[in-house]
This record gives sequence, structure tokens and C-alpha cells, in this order.
Amino acid sequence: MTLPDCTLAVLQRRRVLPNERRAASLDALVVLTTPKDVAFLRRLPEARRWLDLHARAKPVALASRSTTLANSRQTLAQLAYVKAGASSFERLSLAGKLLRELAARKPGRIGFLVGGGVTDAALWYEALLSAAWTESFALPVFRSRRADPWRLKTIELYAAPALDVDRIAASARAANLVRALTAMPPNKLDAGAYRRALQELARRHHLRMSWYSEARLQRLGAGAFLAVTRGNAARTAGIAHLRWIGRKAGSARRGRSPDVALVGKGILFDTGGVNLKPHRSMLDMHTDMAGSAVAVATLVALAELKAPMNVDAWLAISENNIGPSAYRPQEVVRASNGTTIQVIHSDAEGRMVLADTLALAARTHPRLTIDFATLTGACVYALTERYSGVFTNRPQLAEALVAAGVSSGERVWNFPLDEDFDSDLESPLADIMQCSADGKGDHILAARFLKRFIGDDNAWVHVDLSSATRRGGLAHVGTEITGFGVRFALELLLNVKLQQRVPSS
Repeated sequence: MTLPDCTLAVLQRRRVLPNERRAASLDALVVLTTPKDVAFLRRLPEARRWLDLHARAKPVALASRSTTLANSRQTLAQLAYVKAGASSFERLSLAGKLLRELAARKPGRIGFLVGGGVTDAALWYEALLSAAWTESFALPVFRSRRADPWRLKTIELYAAPALDVDRIAASARAANLVRALTAMPPNKLDAGAYRRALQELARRHHLRMSWYSEARLQRLGAGAFLAVTRGNAARTAGIAHLRWIGRKAGSARRGRSPDVALVGKGILFDTGGVNLKPHRSMLDMHTDMAGSAVAVATLVALAELKAPMNVDAWLAISENNIGPSAYRPQEVVRASNGTTIQVIHSDAEGRMVLADTLALAARTHPRLTIDFATLTGACVYALTERYSGVFTNRPQLAEALVAAGVSSGERVWNFPLDEDFDSDLESPLADIMQCSADGKGDHILAARFLKRFIGDDNAWVHVDLSSATRRGGLAHVGTEITGFGVRFALELLLNVKLQQRVPSS
């Protein structure tokens, strides 16, 4: 497959407010202000139109209205009202709504202006930029005839404060990469194509990459991963290991244990195996690899930003197919760390491939491991698709995880991980059951299962991506495939600096 073009519209900064000539060069001008700041509107080009627009109805926080300016271009004028103390999710949601409204006009040049009376203007500019770079990105389509896609060429920021534009852009590109990979049809993104795409990403971003083939995994005793791959027609499944070396030469940790290991579930299509999914449940199972896309895209973003840390990504890449050789309930398999597993349900394949992947990552002794997986329907039932679930074997980190979700706008909820849940996974045949037969609390039991393969000595966070897809989109993302996870991960690693706060075992 060809990697998606994640080029972003060019950003231009203007120190002053736009005049009428500048406004006439724009296809759309988006203005955010407080509901009571009428004086600011008088400073805008064609002020009378903005004042009339403001007077159309009582201003309401997080609401918007629009008109056109009286220039030859008929510039779309959008006026929106901020909310004092708005959350990141609220800011992104308003920005996404504005960008979806103007996208119908396919503008080539747009301008953003946040009123001087808005105390957190930088955060609103960030939301607008993120929404613009997201909404203007086209997901892959394969129509023989297609309309010309929207190509946003230029974004102008007026009177904006200092912004970390590199970080905002890297995050947007990475989230778009996640969305594009996740949207790929399963016959276009099979294991071989995914491997080639990863090799190209590694080349572009100066990452090191190695591939654990099925033969290599057989030698390593990775029986949990290989149980899932048995039903595949081709022997192309494997585990990809990519590395970003960001620490300076001479660092005590350079080339040794990584600061962070990012692990992702990459099931490219999930039939459910011999416990076959019904039609509606199977229809969108090409998106079951979203966790792997989040892991590698986060790594790419860290490389683009030249983050001063050593980071690994481990991607468990396979399909879960039905066939004469597919693994079955009541089989007993042995994982690479020696743990024996009693199989209960073939559709619990995600935890099987992650078991060996986490065990391999644990051998490198990362300071922190974070895994991402579209793992359980139970997490969706518990949270809907608006939140994702997090678990950690370091309870001291729970507050930081939730805080990073709030700050990034990708909200998470911390679930319990108490030891007594293990009683539901006790097996009469093996060290552990893969899952329980009744499915109660499956998101918690899946996390308890995975914990066995990371080990108590390794700090670990598990993200159950219940927000990977949501009909109608989420926050600033208007498509069903949300790309959820990148903003959260970057917030953890760059702002919260979670890996520096990991308590010892």
C-alpha cells in the first residue's frame, strides 16, 4: 500500500487583526469571542455585519452563527462564543463543529481569530488548528470516479499568542495516520502490506525496525500469538519492533532499556475464529488494528518532535480467521514467558497476541509500557465510545492518566485491577484461563490476563480503546474512525512526563 499523504495546510501568522482587504483574500474567517465582548466586534472588517450577526439572537457559550461578508469572494464569516473554563473536549468539539460547517464550501484559505478578551486564547487556537488539520484530511477511498477532495492550502492565525505549533502539527499528522491506516480495507492492508508500510515509515523517520516472523516466534515459544495465526491462509503474520533513539550519545540508557514501550494490537480483520461473529459484529472488524496504528503513529510523532527519550513500539500483526487449522476452545497453549493458557473463546484473540507481545517487550525492561487495543465490547458497554478505559499496575499513576485525558480532550476512565478478579480466570487445566465463559467485567478480566505477561517489576498502562470508532465522530473528529489515542499518549509522555513519575515496583 502507499502511505497516506499527511501533509498539512501551510500555517501563516499575522500579528494584527485582519482588515477588509485581508478578509477579502480568505474563503472563511472564524472568530471566537466572549458573549459580551461587543467592543471587539467593532474592530473587525465590515464590523456592521459582525454586529448584526451578534444581535441576531442571544449569545450562548459554545454556540455559533454565520453570515457572508460583502466582498467579491463572499467570505464566510463564522462567529462562535467561548465558554469560560471550557474543557479541552468542549473546545475541540466546538472547533470541529465550525470546521465541518465550513468544509462544505471546500475553502482553500481560512483565517482564525480569537478575541483579546478570551483569557485562554492559546488553547482555543490549538483546538481550531487541530480541527482544521483533521477535517481537511481525506480518508482513503477506492471509487473509480471521485469528486476532487477538499484541499485546504493555507491557515492564517491573527493576533495569536505563542503556540507549540510543531507539537500541534505532529499530533494532527499522527492522528490522521491512525485514521487512514484504520480505514484501510482488509484486502488492501494485509500483514504483508502493513509490514511494508512500517518499513517505509521507519525509513522516513529514522526508526530502527526488526520483524519477528512466525518462524522466529516459534523459536521463542510464542504459542499464544501463534495460536491466533494458525487460521490464516498465509504465513505472513508477525510482531514488528520499531525503535526511536532520542537520547544523546553517551547516555547511560542509549541502546539499552527504552524509556517507554508502546504496544499495539494489530488484528487486521477479526472473524471471531471458530466462535464466529455475526454479520453486524464482523462488518467493521478491519478496524481491530487501531491499537497498533496508535502505537506506531505516536512513535512517529515523537520522532518528528525529536523527543529526548528512547521509545520502542511493538505491534502484534495478524488476522483472526476461521479455517481447519484455527485454534479452538479448550486448547492449552504456552506463551513465551512460560505461562500456559486454557482457551475459552476464539474471539478473545486480542489478549492472546498481546500476551506474547507484552512478554517480549518486557524482556527489554522499559521504564514504562503502554499498550493500546480495541480489546473488549465490555469497555464500550461500560463507557460508550465517548471515553476509553485505562488500567495500570501502578495505582499511583491513575490520577495522572485521567488528568492527561482531560488535558488532551481524549477522555479516559480508570478501572480497578484488584487481585481477587483473578479467581474468575482460574483454570483446572492451565496456569490461567484466557477469559471467563460468562463475559462479566471482561474488560477488567482482560487487563488482569495481560498483567500476567508484563510482570510486576514493569510499570504498565493498558488502554482499552472503546473510543477508536464512534458513529458521528468524537470531539473535533467528524468521521466514525476517530484516531483516539495519539493526543492522550503525547500528553502523557511530553506534558505529564509520565515515564519520569513511574514509581518503582
